[in-house]
Amino acid sequence: MKLKELERPAVQVWSPASQYPVYLATGTSAQQLDASFSTDGTLEIFEVDFRDPSLDLKRKGVLSASSRFHKLIWGSFGNGVLEGSGVIAGGGDDGMLTLYNVTHILSSGKEPVITQIQKHTGAVRALDFNPFQGNLLASGANDSEIFIWDLNNLSVPMTPGSKSQYREQPPEDIKAVSWNRQVQHILSSAHPSGKAVVWDLRKNEPIIKVSDHSSRMHCSGLAWHPDIATQLVLCSEDDRLPVIHLWDLRFASSPLKVLESHSRGILSVSWSQADAELLLSSAKDNQILCWNLGSSEVVYKLPTLSSWCFDVQWCPRDPPVFSAASFDGWISLYSVMGRSWEVQQMRQADKISSSFSKVQRLPPLQVPEQVAQASLIPPLKKPPKWMRKPAGVSFAFGGKLVTFGLPSTPAHQVPQPCLRLVFISQVTTEPEFLMRSAELQEGLGSGNLLNYCQNKIQQASPQSEKMLWQFLKVTLEKDSRMKFLKLLGYNKDELQKKVATWLKSDLGLGESPQPKGVDLNSNRQQAFCIQTSKHTTKEASACSTFFDELVPQDMTPWEIPITEDTDGLLSQALLLGELGPAVELCLKEECFADAIILAQAGGADLLKQTQEHYLAKKKTRIAPLLACVIQKNWKDMVCACSLKNWREALALLLTYSGPEKFPELCDMLGTRMEQEGGRALTSEARLCYVCSGSVERLVECWEKCPRASSPMALQDLMEKVMVLNKSLKLLWGPDGVSPGPATTYRIAQYANLLAAQGSLVTAMSYLPSDCTQPPIQQLRDRLFHAQGSGVLGQQSPPFPFPRVIVGAAPHSQETSSPRLGFQSSHQVPAPSPRPRIFTPPSSLVMPLTPSCPSPYQGSRMQNTSDYRPSGFQEAQSLPVVPGLYLSRSYQEGKGCKLLTPWDSLEHGLFLVHPRHPQTLCRLVLPPCLRLLDGSLCFL
Repeated sequence: MKLKELERPAVQVWSPASQYPVYLATGTSAQQLDASFSTDGTLEIFEVDFRDPSLDLKRKGVLSASSRFHKLIWGSFGNGVLEGSGVIAGGGDDGMLTLYNVTHILSSGKEPVITQIQKHTGAVRALDFNPFQGNLLASGANDSEIFIWDLNNLSVPMTPGSKSQYREQPPEDIKAVSWNRQVQHILSSAHPSGKAVVWDLRKNEPIIKVSDHSSRMHCSGLAWHPDIATQLVLCSEDDRLPVIHLWDLRFASSPLKVLESHSRGILSVSWSQADAELLLSSAKDNQILCWNLGSSEVVYKLPTLSSWCFDVQWCPRDPPVFSAASFDGWISLYSVMGRSWEVQQMRQADKISSSFSKVQRLPPLQVPEQVAQASLIPPLKKPPKWMRKPAGVSFAFGGKLVTFGLPSTPAHQVPQPCLRLVFISQVTTEPEFLMRSAELQEGLGSGNLLNYCQNKIQQASPQSEKMLWQFLKVTLEKDSRMKFLKLLGYNKDELQKKVATWLKSDLGLGESPQPKGVDLNSNRQQAFCIQTSKHTTKEASACSTFFDELVPQDMTPWEIPITEDTDGLLSQALLLGELGPAVELCLKEECFADAIILAQAGGADLLKQTQEHYLAKKKTRIAPLLACVIQKNWKDMVCACSLKNWREALALLLTYSGPEKFPELCDMLGTRMEQEGGRALTSEARLCYVCSGSVERLVECWEKCPRASSPMALQDLMEKVMVLNKSLKLLWGPDGVSPGPATTYRIAQYANLLAAQGSLVTAMSYLPSDCTQPPIQQLRDRLFHAQGSGVLGQQSPPFPFPRVIVGAAPHSQETSSPRLGFQSSHQVPAPSPRPRIFTPPSSLVMPLTPSCPSPYQGSRMQNTSDYRPSGFQEAQSLPVVPGLYLSRSYQEGKGCKLLTPWDSLEHGLFLVHPRHPQTLCRLVLPPCLRLLDGSLCFL
């Protein structure tokens, strides 16, 4: 494809590969004249910006030259200097050699001409900078003159060999000089007689001469192999022998290869420095060819040009780009990455239309048919070296790292065929995570989780984390509620000791501070009774019979009040058995003890009403607690108590709440702590969820932690989840635990992380076996098949995706569209057994039959019947829309075959699942897919 163009009768040279942006320098050609017949010379520098869609080049610098140019060369000498852009050397008539400072040309500041030397005889047509020492410049002219210039000292050039060695009989012009690309002291020169001389500058003499024995080859160009130091090419401009010879100096008796595709003499050659297999050539037959020297075939060909192209050059920085200078006064830039000319023609048409569309709206362009068939520049038949990956790396499922790399030895030294190694290694990035996971797996496998929890308690550093592991350990033990109370700081034995100590101090039996808020007068008799009964237990047991037979000797008679005051009314109510009014009288007089005693005798309803009346009137700090204990209204207690007393609230639930309401109340308390207590109480809320056995709430609470995304934090969570699940299974049985969405997501995440570290078996063990959620089923299927031979003999998990028939029924009333549809009423039965490794017996892998006959159908279609699901032909007889059938070679990277006509591409591309051959998917073809010679091409 043409990228840029410039109308200049000039010679050209690219900027070095280290130069950015990319420049193209042009000098007025000494071999051409324009329409004005002007003999003035000009040196111009243009910036090549491929981001600009236009064909124009931006001129960045211009300089008038004293003479025209036969040859331009751009060296990197001076690039190490700040703002240095190198040096351009120009060869002119009369032996003139001129050196230019590129930086000064671009800046239009200082004098750009470094020096002008007129040392040669005749026109200087051969120039080349040493690729290893940028200060060395080789030049060649008439009379077989070759000079080596040192840019640091231009006074005296070096002449290779003695005068008799480099002067030929008769003397010849030097058509080209070229430094070796691997050995810095080797220089070669080409002569019109078809001879090439190779010079060793260390010995200062020619070491070998190669020439055509037929003496019909007239050399016009020379180029060294970029990688192999002993190989070079020579091209002939003689129309009788338009060939390119590839020589190896180790076998100089005849060329290794002869390239013959040009019909007339070859004017120039250029060897790609990015891919040593690609060689450009231009000839008098108006063709520019790109050769593959490995196969000796033309891999790229430009359409016929209007005139001869006398110079082609690869761009040093952009490998697919090359420039071509022709005798018609145009310099064009092309890319070997082929593309149709149609795009460029449409771009030019749009550019012209834009100039007229403002005046009149133009009708659509009607292009004649013969013109519409645009010339197609085929792409390279083989990917060039700059597009080949020298190395590659990819992570695979299970923590596998797949790498490949080219051999370190040069390509020409590698024996053919060469085995390319692909390395598969296991990558472990979280060793501590794996170690803790192994410890958890060991604890779960041994069943001794108590020791595991005890170790976690000892290792826990924050007090909240230590408390959480203590609670988790209690869930595995018996009498968990009492142990939860002890962890919260409430112990019955210690409470009895404290009460006894306080009572002793109150009776003068010990010294102890008096508790605040305690009515001593109301408790003295009770304490005395307790103390008396404690000291006389033995005497009462010994003489009980005697005291039982005693009859009181002195009894004081008592009277029943019959007055009209409160006591009298109370007496009358008791005499009549009206306990309700009697309780009301006691409550009015605030005789709460008498009221409660009478209410207890009057039944449960009267007692409840009396208790409510008492609690409503008696406002003390302990009254709300008494109300909760008496009324058992724990929900209100959870919602109304201060969060400062969350421990006490949890203790009340552990002491009084029934097993039916206990989990719900604990969850309510934990949720309130999360919502109202902030970050401080969020971690404490986990204790409530442990007590209730709510794994889902525990996971949701953990997700609010700031470091919840790290692998170690996920390991902490899974340790707690697994221990809590174990305790729930002990309590409710294995069928009583079903993970929620949040828990399932974290389990899948944990299993994926384990699989990424290579622990496939361990990851598989954490997935719940009875879970039907799609993520878990898909991960289980993937883990099962990723283990390979490790699952031999085990039952394969069910296929995690629904199976549907991809096809269309033309006569169906339900489906009116001719495109593919899902037929839900035709489910494909699961195959038995299913092949684990998909190895089709023929080139076809598509187990479907087109609805219409295809010209490509034949005996190969019958070979796919063995891989159809059972009952497919009989029960699933729906016609199938034509599509693309993939061959085995597609999986090996060799392309695919088209088995249907072109119009079937609209229906898409069918792909067969590599592990489940009965499963298909359809891909809609994007516009970048085109049909070319019966194969599918990606543009």
